[in-house]
Amino acid sequence: MSPQPRRWQRYVAIGDSFTEGMVDPSPTDDDEYVGWADRLAAALSAENAAASMDFGYANLAVRGKLLADVAGPQVDAALELQPDLVSIVAGGNDCLRPHADLDALADELEAAVERIRATGADVLMATSCDPTWAPFLKVVGRRVAIHSLNVWGIAQRHGAFVLDTWTLRSLRDVRMWGPDRLHLSTLGHQRVAEQAAWTLGLREGQRDWAVPLPPAPELTRREAAQGHAAWARTHLKPWVERRIKHVSSGDSRTAKRPALQPFAASGEDA
Repeated sequence: MSPQPRRWQRYVAIGDSFTEGMVDPSPTDDDEYVGWADRLAAALSAENAAASMDFGYANLAVRGKLLADVAGPQVDAALELQPDLVSIVAGGNDCLRPHADLDALADELEAAVERIRATGADVLMATSCDPTWAPFLKVVGRRVAIHSLNVWGIAQRHGAFVLDTWTLRSLRDVRMWGPDRLHLSTLGHQRVAEQAAWTLGLREGQRDWAVPLPPAPELTRREAAQGHAAWARTHLKPWVERRIKHVSSGDSRTAKRPALQPFAASGEDA
């Protein structure tokens, strides 16, 4: 963490559903989400407001996008906005595919980071969350771990910040995740936003957001079985059907904040 944190004035977030904010519901729009990047933008905005400095924020992330979508069109669009800070988080959807070429993904991600850094902008990358605690995602644990290690290597070579969610153990709690068990809940996004702010030097002292929640009441075997069945019916089945049909949940969606705009500390447009 830098002892003298920079003040960024033009922050652009790119990525997939993680950065779009699923499933942290917006209080003003039933079809949109907030998420860690919006919450980080609010913190950056507050820092700049205290110093009487302008701040603008755009979020180009769209759910379901693969790394190629992010490293290509989203990077192109982000650079057109002339940012001084870009967060790029991608590759998680690729890692869900059993035949993902992890070396090729790393090369593509590194090329994107190199392009951004060549403009003088700072880059915030992120590891994946540790999926090995969740039965549904345990099978992709090795691929996700390798991708996270590649993120650290890329960041080291290009002077990027790394939002380390892999070792944020407080996320290993079902309450940090939404009903689909794949995306963070509001509480999970809040924790990640705090970790991101700390990574950029906006937070000091004890990392209280890393402290696990008190233990939750244990479910009975029947309650657990009913919950698994409901989840499989409501969330797993549609996901599998999309994979079979080769369609994405983001195919018909566009970025929620395509233009660089003022952003108040409350998280609303200024």
